[in-house]
Amino acid sequence: MRRSTGAAATLALSSSLALVAAGAGLGLGLGLGLAGPAAAVTPPVAFTADPLPTWQPNGVVWALAEAGGTVFAGGTFSAVRPPEGSGGTERTAVNFAALDAATGAPTSCTLSFTVGSGTATVRALAVSPDKKTLYAGGYFGAVNGTPVSSLAAVDVATCTVKPSFRPAFAATVRALAVTGDTVYAGGDFLTVDGQPRRRFAAVAASDGALKPFRADADESGRAVELTPDGAHLALGGDFFTVNGTDTHALAMVDAATGAIAKAYPGFIQTNSVVKDLAADANGIYTANEGTGGGVFDGRIALHPTDFTQRWRDTCLGATQAVLPYRDVLYSASHAHDCSSVGEFPDGQRHHLLAQPTSGTGKLGWAPDTDDGIGEGIGPRVMTVGSGSGVPYLWVGGEFTTVNGAAQQSLTRFASTGDTGAPTAPLASAASFRPGEVQVRWRTGLDLDDSTLTYRVYRGGAAAPVATVTADSLFFRRPQASWTDTAVTAGQTYTYRVTATDAAGNTSAPSAPVSVTVPSSPEAYAGQVRADGAQLYWRYDDTVLPYAADSSAGGNQNGVHLNAPALRQTPAAVTGASTAIGFNGTDTQVYGDRRQTVGSSYSLETWFRTDTTRGGKLFGFGSNQSRGSNQYDKHLYMTNDGRLVFGVYTGATRTVTTAAGYNDNRWHHAVATQGPGGMALYVDGVRKGSLDVTTHENYSGYWHAGGDSLGGWPDRPTSEYWAGRLDETAVYPTVLSAAQVQNHYVLATAPADSVVRVTAAEDTYANAGAPDGNFGASGSLAVRGTPLYTSYLRFDLPAAPAGTVLKSAALSVKTSTMSGAGTADTVSVVPVTGAWTEGAVTYNNRPALAPSAIGSYPGVPDGSGVHTTALSTPAVAAALGTGYGLALTGSGTDALWLWSSEAQANEGTPQLTLTFGPP
Repeated sequence: MRRSTGAAATLALSSSLALVAAGAGLGLGLGLGLAGPAAAVTPPVAFTADPLPTWQPNGVVWALAEAGGTVFAGGTFSAVRPPEGSGGTERTAVNFAALDAATGAPTSCTLSFTVGSGTATVRALAVSPDKKTLYAGGYFGAVNGTPVSSLAAVDVATCTVKPSFRPAFAATVRALAVTGDTVYAGGDFLTVDGQPRRRFAAVAASDGALKPFRADADESGRAVELTPDGAHLALGGDFFTVNGTDTHALAMVDAATGAIAKAYPGFIQTNSVVKDLAADANGIYTANEGTGGGVFDGRIALHPTDFTQRWRDTCLGATQAVLPYRDVLYSASHAHDCSSVGEFPDGQRHHLLAQPTSGTGKLGWAPDTDDGIGEGIGPRVMTVGSGSGVPYLWVGGEFTTVNGAAQQSLTRFASTGDTGAPTAPLASAASFRPGEVQVRWRTGLDLDDSTLTYRVYRGGAAAPVATVTADSLFFRRPQASWTDTAVTAGQTYTYRVTATDAAGNTSAPSAPVSVTVPSSPEAYAGQVRADGAQLYWRYDDTVLPYAADSSAGGNQNGVHLNAPALRQTPAAVTGASTAIGFNGTDTQVYGDRRQTVGSSYSLETWFRTDTTRGGKLFGFGSNQSRGSNQYDKHLYMTNDGRLVFGVYTGATRTVTTAAGYNDNRWHHAVATQGPGGMALYVDGVRKGSLDVTTHENYSGYWHAGGDSLGGWPDRPTSEYWAGRLDETAVYPTVLSAAQVQNHYVLATAPADSVVRVTAAEDTYANAGAPDGNFGASGSLAVRGTPLYTSYLRFDLPAAPAGTVLKSAALSVKTSTMSGAGTADTVSVVPVTGAWTEGAVTYNNRPALAPSAIGSYPGVPDGSGVHTTALSTPAVAAALGTGYGLALTGSGTDALWLWSSEAQANEGTPQLTLTFGPP
């Protein structure tokens, strides 16, 4: 169902994911031996997103220009001050400042733009092709005391006003474009030198003499831009006619005469204006701002020859400036809704963006500002200035922060020296069958690199076991993954992931994630995957805000909103670990991937609640973090607990259960739609059907726990779900009744269970201190000669009724001391003699069994958890008793481990026992 009439485009941008290498790489932490900061950002982006220290005005910057390594800033301000946190003293700067492009500091050039009455302002700056003259337009009557009339020429070399250049503009000049002999101006004026010139005019570049050029507009001119060949001039503004011809906001005119070359009636919405124009060899670009419904706020690219449209970017958010540079179009706006071009939905404002000059797709460059002072627009103008051979992108406007740090109205970004590291990935790990672990993570974010390199580390190893590249943008952080097949059933493995950008900046490692490999396939999860789920949220996540996708495709991860309750127990499915809890007010999980839904699909989830306020369990909607304007293909609950499956076909069409299910018990729901119509199943049984085969077609996102429900039958009190969900899946096909029933049966089938037992006692014997007891030392040691032997005691449980021990594994953790690992084999041997932690010494150490039941073939340096499989029959024979194990060495290289007495029990030795049906 929709709340608005605008149809969403279906363009979806894909992200690439490629496995690059495995088993070779570098270590974790700040010491990672990668290349230092370099010019590398993800091509074709040319600038980093790291703002550089720059002097800042105390008002609004409206105009920028550059010549000879100096950047000129014009606006409405009275002073400039040093960058935040640096030394220096504020300097007077009356509506104008000249700054060194490379350092961001003021030069010796000072000009004051003033007016006798009203508020003086500089609104436009342009430099002559030979870079010798700076032209300034705005509203002012003098420059450094020299009389002028809203347009002045300044000698760049001497920083002095040219008194011979004296055109008289009767109102504000807002835009300038300059050739070798002509200055074109746009603004609010109606006369120049007393002669009629309505909003656009041309004067001689040498002395300001009025030229015969006529392009009279009925409303303000805001932008002028020459075509690359100089034959035509693009005009932008608020106007509806130029020279009497209908052409709103945009026109192409002859550069010599002003005669209309191409008009654009009906081309731009009447409530939109053109704020800026730019051109390169590929064409002309507009920056549009609008007000009200049906507005056009984005960017248009015109062909350079016939001036017809090449593409149109319909993002909403008042574009103020466009700047093409090396085949990338940089833009300043407060873009908040790019759903119409298949990108982010209405929500947070983004003030600086980049896209190829060939199309609308956003690139991986997204530094940000706030809206700032004045009109609350943010950035308004951009230019490129070079210093010491390095190009810098300068941005001016009315913002007061850049990337969250204080900085007013002026900032700059270099084309080299990328120093910003990606955010740390959010990792997860799952194992659905023996011999396989799926390590997956929500990709990191880097504001100037869309392609990042991820390294996966296992245990405490310094070298990665895999290297993966994946793409991400600020509005699309897809799941990336790698499958570890070098794993053993019954063992527990721990993983961490880092992200590195093109310049070698590396994130902090993800929080460690652990998983125990099952000794037999997990029946329910395996069937969901085998039946083709393309989204599978199991809700076993340990970190916010990442909901991992366990489907075989693994690219439909979710994002937690407002911190739903993780790790809720009991889970819905036997053997599954946890569920997720929603508060019924504002928590949900939304999909990270924008998509459309085909004509056939199935929705599946488990739910548990006692709510009397209803709410949406799961469904499809046009927005992510805000309530959707279009929403259907959803499951929701009425206040009395009945379950509803609904689609929108121009009217709401629903299937509703007769009974309520808000009894605080787990229930299984499946909703399907396809050529056979709609069907709703609860607990494996079909509860209703409807001969409806269509639904609303739009681009959107999957939601669990809440989204819009306005206009739907039996609308509940709450649109948000108060209760628990588990095992949510989406399929691109219709599940059959037999498949639905099979899923329900498998959910209650016996499954493996895992029991972890920590050491009740542990100590070691030292041949070098034959009478010493080390039971309280916090450390364990193992060596063949001179001998160290460690002893561990575990109180083993009996096997749960109806199960047998299927696997056993021992985990220990190396200490943080240098060289804690060993190159020698360490054996795990049963203890046969009596001992206690507080009494054992080298001289009275207990006897050991003749054979080992497990071993570590060497342990790498670096603090980390290490696991080895133990003989299942040997451990099974000791179930229900106290069981002693010794760690013995084979050589002279000592192994140092944490004991149960270590601080916070971080290294307590642990047995992992897996039980299951015989």
